[in-house]
Amino acid sequence: MSIPNEALQKLVQEIETQAVNAQREINVVKAAIASKQRDIRMLELTSTEVKQLSQDTKVYEGMGKMFMCTPANNVQTRLALETAELKSDITSLNKKLHYLDTTHKNSREHIDQIFRSGGR
Repeated sequence: MSIPNEALQKLVQEIETQAVNAQREINVVKAAIASKQRDIRMLELTSTEVKQLSQDTKVYEGMGKMFMCTPANNVQTRLALETAELKSDITSLNKKLHYLDTTHKNSREHIDQIFRSGGR
């Protein structure tokens, strides 16, 4: 029993659309991961610099259009929390990336299988 050509074309087109969407999402997720990794590196560098300061050094943080004097311990705590949050985000993005890679791979395999079977 073979599949009619119109149904086969529609099926291949749907699978191809799914593969293209997965590839597009993969690129977006990879860019987001790279951005978050860059942010982590900046936060870690800032944290290292703040740790090297002496205890009596004043630390200022930007608050809108002004700067507020903040204890160095508070800055260290905030930097550590932001780093942990970004690492958590990267973990979830890696899971999403794995799912999208699997979806893309499966879509390509289904298209290849349809072409190999010749629509039977």
